Amino acid sequence: MALLEAQIHDVIKQWLRQATSPPWPHALTLGRLISRALRLKRSALLQTGSLPHRYSCSYLLPCLLNPEAIHLVVTPARRELLQTKELPQLQAWLAEHTSFSSPYHLPTLLTPAEWFAQAAQWTGQNNQLTLIEQADDLEDWARDYFTVEIRPEDWQKWQGQFPHLESALITCYEALKQSLLARPDNPHNCYFLTPEDLACLRQSLALLLSQPVSLPKVQALAPFWQENPEQSLLWASLDRSQGQVTLHLSPLELASYLRPYWPPRQAPLILLGSFLDPERSATTYRQTLGLPDLLCLKFSPQRQTESIRVYLPDALPLPNTPEFQPRVFGQIQDLLHQAAPSQPTVILLDDVPLKAQLASQLAAEFGSRVKVENFPFPANGILISSWSAWLVAQDQRQPQLLILATLPLPSPEHPLVAHRISYCKRHHQDWFRGYLLPTALRALQQAVLPLREGQGTLAILDHRVNSRSYGREILRALEPYGRCSYLDPTDLGEFPSLG
Repeated sequence: MALLEAQIHDVIKQWLRQATSPPWPHALTLGRLISRALRLKRSALLQTGSLPHRYSCSYLLPCLLNPEAIHLVVTPARRELLQTKELPQLQAWLAEHTSFSSPYHLPTLLTPAEWFAQAAQWTGQNNQLTLIEQADDLEDWARDYFTVEIRPEDWQKWQGQFPHLESALITCYEALKQSLLARPDNPHNCYFLTPEDLACLRQSLALLLSQPVSLPKVQALAPFWQENPEQSLLWASLDRSQGQVTLHLSPLELASYLRPYWPPRQAPLILLGSFLDPERSATTYRQTLGLPDLLCLKFSPQRQTESIRVYLPDALPLPNTPEFQPRVFGQIQDLLHQAAPSQPTVILLDDVPLKAQLASQLAAEFGSRVKVENFPFPANGILISSWSAWLVAQDQRQPQLLILATLPLPSPEHPLVAHRISYCKRHHQDWFRGYLLPTALRALQQAVLPLREGQGTLAILDHRVNSRSYGREILRALEPYGRCSYLDPTDLGEFPSLG
């Protein structure tokens, strides 16, 4: 009998023949690799360099036709799409067009939070293989899952549960709120706690711990004071409009939390993402998540069909100078005047005040075409977005022009970023090249994926690419591309939109 990968190869080839859009060039290769990993129950880490909608058949068909059902970990949005559209289409097509002898097995669809919760209960005897789609976000999913949050409603619940502690709890919460409201505003609305804040909080949590009822969230915070807090970070987020405070206890180092989820303690798994690491071996990615040695492969965009134009003007001011805003805003307006008005443009900018000022200035000239993180945006829209919002919604629209006002280097204004930098310094690690730069490169590679489908134009207005030594690594991460310091209007011609 033919090997699974040979049979899958034929099935994928049949599926691609009837597809209406051009096939992803590595579809057959990826299908064979995933089929082999499923057949041998061997772990693998695969970087596709493309968005899931382009290669989904290459992993969904092997999952369906594998002799055993597998766990498929996807976001809630992707689960809904798979349940209502992609899997039913494949099932109907398989029943009508193939002669594959084995019955198909629907994968068990789990969200990241569901998978973390269930896999924690599994033992080494569970050998049902797991495939994690969009593993680019696995670090964020894990940090969110292992973060303990104390929300305003938790304080209210405890006040009702322990009436004799109501006054003390109200006093503590109000003191925390007033302390945070007195701080200068920052773009993330996230703050470290002062020693006074910590003393107040410690006193209230001690009162709650002394009660005969088990309070899991309070118990989770207790080790923060009893052990070395270096491995975790306690911080607060503030909703100024509502006057509400949420406390967060986040793990700083995830590897020790995640090792029980990986082989050999769990069944083999396949990690599938667009760009997980600048290196094919994904060394930084694997170390961050505590992954064992496993097969690592990386597909690169094809120069003939997925190359982009990179517009990199000279002599723009650096982002931390007063001249940056007017010069860059003027440059953005010039680019928008050259772009085809019927095609979408995306501007990525994380600075909240600058984002609002830019939106106001562009709306005065381009009117209702200008949207700020409004998804889905019009086919001729000018979208101003943060990096994180664009990476979540980028499959909704293929831009003709993508403008990067600044590089996606993590901001030290966020407590998690600042604490992680401090952690690297204390352990004599290169915090920039070991943390900030790889994070930025991964975000940059992911952000330009929709641009490659139409071989569009990327404009980088952050002069650090020209003036800093790491600029070469940033440009290397964008390959294949053609660089220009002057942009001809014909370079921004129209092409069909995904929308």
